[in-house]
Amino acid sequence: MALTKFAGAFLARPTLFIVGALAAAVTLACITAVSLYQMRLDALARASDAADNLSLILQRDIERNIEVYELSIQAVIDGVNDPGTLRLPSQIRQRVLFDRSTNAQDMGSLLVTNTAGEVVIDSRSVPPRKLNLGDRDYFSVQQQSADVGLFISKPFSPHLTKTDTSIGLSQRLTDSHGQFAGIVVGTLRLNYFHRLFDGMTLGDHGSITLVRVDGTVLMRRPYSQSDIGQSIAGVPAFKPLIQADQGSYIGTAALDGAQRLYSFKHIGRYPLIVVVGLATEDIYAEWKRRAWAIGSVVAMLDFLIVLMSVMFAKQFRKRLGMEQQLHLLANTDSLTGVGARRLLDSTLDAEWRRASRNKQSLSVLMVDADNFKSFNDHYGHATGDGALRTIARCIVENVRRPGDFVGRYGGEEFCVLLPNTELRGAIQVAEKIRSAVLATGHANFTGPSGRLSVSIGVAVFDGNALPGDTPDQLVHLADQRLYEAKAAGRNTVMPQQAHPQLAVA
Repeated sequence: MALTKFAGAFLARPTLFIVGALAAAVTLACITAVSLYQMRLDALARASDAADNLSLILQRDIERNIEVYELSIQAVIDGVNDPGTLRLPSQIRQRVLFDRSTNAQDMGSLLVTNTAGEVVIDSRSVPPRKLNLGDRDYFSVQQQSADVGLFISKPFSPHLTKTDTSIGLSQRLTDSHGQFAGIVVGTLRLNYFHRLFDGMTLGDHGSITLVRVDGTVLMRRPYSQSDIGQSIAGVPAFKPLIQADQGSYIGTAALDGAQRLYSFKHIGRYPLIVVVGLATEDIYAEWKRRAWAIGSVVAMLDFLIVLMSVMFAKQFRKRLGMEQQLHLLANTDSLTGVGARRLLDSTLDAEWRRASRNKQSLSVLMVDADNFKSFNDHYGHATGDGALRTIARCIVENVRRPGDFVGRYGGEEFCVLLPNTELRGAIQVAEKIRSAVLATGHANFTGPSGRLSVSIGVAVFDGNALPGDTPDQLVHLADQRLYEAKAAGRNTVMPQQAHPQLAVA
């Protein structure tokens, strides 16, 4: 029927031929837009794969090198704990304690301290250089806690060089009684990470960041000395990094404000995270050039058609707006602003089916103003309408979950749907509503309390529907509890579990 009317209107009005031409133009534009959008998604997917591969390469390289250094530290601990090793001559002891990996590029000294932080064994000097490391975080952390394991420090300038910014990797020494006996610490120059990051292809605006799990930046490309040691723990972009061992997201950098596609991975069991960021500006650069070329051609073809279709678009938007307004009016109670009866019925049916399918509880509250007819007769209809709006507001303010629903059942009666809510929770919500209405302090000299109040009936469907059960029966049960609340003196919540009585209600 609707199709016939449209065909007749199309033939009767020549201007609709222009609309047909506009539809063709829009179709062409849509096809072009979809193609361009798919090209954009493809560019993003390729960039995501590239970022993920880069972060994986960096993760494995860093993990492997730290693990090698950790093994060297553990070998020193084993040697220090062996009395026979400590009795060896100094030069032989050095060879036993320190393997050749400690002389690798960017590896600093391996040092053993006593409980005061004084260096007692030095991989680079016999006798050991006079140093006290008691002021370093890698010492104090091991001193204060017995279960830290390998601790990776914040960046610092070593006492020995004062130039090569490094990080310390320390482990705790314990005596035969399990007490703190000092630490074994090795330093790793940040130049290692600097060279490693510089060897990666990122684009003009890409970045790589190595950060501790507490948010301390250890190294970053593009490099800036001021970035090293900064904490990014408080910025929103840091939160995804600690919520998963690996992942990717698009965010804005805290250090330079650039938007990037980030791929991050935790470095094995170490408290480090490597983050590779490819700038969206670089990712979409080639796509933008192609999009401009394709878009320009399509725009030239559609230009005249678009001009002629402007009036049609305005008319369509106006009609759509009117339809939306009518839909809103049809589903909203004009007095109270809550859902209308029509929307209540459809929502109840949908929630009933969902509760039955998922075997979840569905609670219904029937809320009714006490002595409302007498209230209307005494105070007038205008005041009565205001009282209904007040009750609706109190209900809405105490029913806050996204899936909950409030509708006007009729007259002074409201219905509240609480999906996935058992009897105890439903009673709590009902009591909040009852207390909120009473707390408004509206006078009602026709009621028992002298104030505006409501009675509430509660019924619960446990999700196990019996043959013949319907959502209307659940509402009927709640309504019965409501009448019992009225009979009990009003301003009362009267609960009732739906099953097993639901099928016979």
